[in-house]
Amino acid sequence: MVRENRERLARTFDLSARLYDEARPGYPEELFEDLVGLCEIHDGGTVLEVGCGTGKATLPLARRGYRILCLEPGANLAAIARRNLAAFKHAVEVRERTFEEWEPGSEAFDMVVAATSFWWVDPKARYARTAAVLRPGGCAAVFWNVHVERPGHDGFFGEVQGAYRRHASGLVGGPRDPDELPTTLDRGFLETGLFEEVAVRHYPWTETYDTDRYLRLLRTFSDHIALAEASREALLAEIATLIDRGFGGRVEKHHVAVLQVARRRGT
Repeated sequence: MVRENRERLARTFDLSARLYDEARPGYPEELFEDLVGLCEIHDGGTVLEVGCGTGKATLPLARRGYRILCLEPGANLAAIARRNLAAFKHAVEVRERTFEEWEPGSEAFDMVVAATSFWWVDPKARYARTAAVLRPGGCAAVFWNVHVERPGHDGFFGEVQGAYRRHASGLVGGPRDPDELPTTLDRGFLETGLFEEVAVRHYPWTETYDTDRYLRLLRTFSDHIALAEASREALLAEIATLIDRGFGGRVEKHHVAVLQVARRRGT
């Protein structure tokens, strides 16, 4: 993704911050349990979160007693995150900065977390900068949700491709084959020579949406937001009709949450 396009799409999330908070899913609780065990971060440990959004991943970490600095460039997203995390304001701070813009102090963090956000960071900076703010032995944890195939359960996602071909041909494409998901650490970490792989794990889960909730979810995707308004509204109207008339007003969406954990080398 070229820099200009990456930055333009990244900014779209702030335009739908309220919908993002309402419609975007979080992550399986098991993922956070494993993350805590793999990284061995003590109670009161320090966490830097890159691109916290509205706090979908922050809240489970805050409940575990960590001190968290969240970086979120979107003013609307940051405001919602502060509200969602108000019960932990003594331990969680949200700053309106990108990871690249942020000026770190002398503190080295126990963990750097990026939940569905790491690919929005400039690739020239993301790995080395992560290493620079971690203490030796600290962990980098990158995780995200992937929409995956489930044979015999994906009729809607096959049929809906016709609507995309008619109104948004650049977005045609169905769920991923779960066998194609990464099973090894992003090589960008290893190529720095500053990290070693700890674990890569997958967490299957399923969500059922009614028509309205599914459309609200689509309105939070950067590629859908970036469509011309007329094309987007025509696409969503056709999708709504398909769900209501062809699938009883319900869409079952199967996911795998992918977790990659790397440890900072050094003593």
